[in-house]
Amino acid sequence: MSTETTAPPPSTKSQVLRSFAVTDFPKVGGLEEEWRFTPIKRLGDLITATALTGVAPEWQHDTLPPGVSVKEVESAEDILTPFDRISALAYGSATGVTLINVDAETTPDAPVLLRRVGTGGAAAGARTYVKVGNFANVTLILEQTGDAILADNIEVVLGDSAHLTFVTLAEWNAGAVQAQHVKFRVGKDARVQHVQVSLGGDVVRQFTSVEYAGRGGDAELWGLYFADAGQHLEHRQLVDHAVPDCRSYVGYRGALQGESAQTVWVGDVLIRKTATGTDTYEINRNLVLTDGAVAHSVPNLEIETGEVAGAGHASATGRFDDEQLFYLMARGIPEGEARKLVVRGFFAELINKIPSEELRSRLGDAIESRLAKAGA
Repeated sequence: MSTETTAPPPSTKSQVLRSFAVTDFPKVGGLEEEWRFTPIKRLGDLITATALTGVAPEWQHDTLPPGVSVKEVESAEDILTPFDRISALAYGSATGVTLINVDAETTPDAPVLLRRVGTGGAAAGARTYVKVGNFANVTLILEQTGDAILADNIEVVLGDSAHLTFVTLAEWNAGAVQAQHVKFRVGKDARVQHVQVSLGGDVVRQFTSVEYAGRGGDAELWGLYFADAGQHLEHRQLVDHAVPDCRSYVGYRGALQGESAQTVWVGDVLIRKTATGTDTYEINRNLVLTDGAVAHSVPNLEIETGEVAGAGHASATGRFDDEQLFYLMARGIPEGEARKLVVRGFFAELINKIPSEELRSRLGDAIESRLAKAGA
């Protein structure tokens, strides 16, 4: 008689399989909870391969300020243990690690702009490690452009009392495919503000996770996305509160227009028994501009202790507010211009989180260009 048993499926986020080996994860069929919204076939090799051989997008940057460096290294501390197949694939296929280092107490006067430029070719895996030293205060802007089929992990470690504003932009060309995992480890009394902007690409699936390494950690995750016809833009978060007296806030906003435009937002917050004094909130809002576009929004909150400072979530998906349009048109503003104003107002809070006037202006122009293309 066989004594072999099969492990039950995980009942909480804390029980999800974690492994560096792609083969430890079962093949994805598309019906699994974590994949049911994703167009699996359009991911191609990123979901079927066990190794990727392509060349990852090239890193580019201008002169860096003192205390900030970018270099290629053979290895780095493992902050992220993958808990999906693609993240494990990215880890195993990366040929090295891009190390972005910010020395302790470094406080550059201006944001630091880094670029990743894809030139197409075979699917590739990549790994990036961002280390922000104790008491540093820095803004890093990461622009991702060009053509790519990319699985990549970005691991971000904040030292004690460090402050980081991290802006990531997915502005890929129309046919690009990306599956990315960004992992933050937040030190004692450290603060991270992540602004994630997704506009380009065919399929972009971005997973952001947060863990705390000491009391007083603070993480704000902001997201802006605009899906056009045929695009699939997917954002998932897991904020893992396992340390007392930490805070998190998640606020994502998206718009979508055109036939088969699809967006997905899944926000998971886990408050463990040890995380007394946690203060957390997550909210997602979506604006559907045309027929044929579909937005999925799933907030989840898992609480294992009753001793929290605050915890909540909200989600809303809808069309234009007719009263807002009427108000603007009644004052002589043409309907097309009124619609642009409403959409810019919808995104204004998130755009203003970006500490670069040039980038804020460029994003505003990109949003208006999309609206004009749809005849708004």
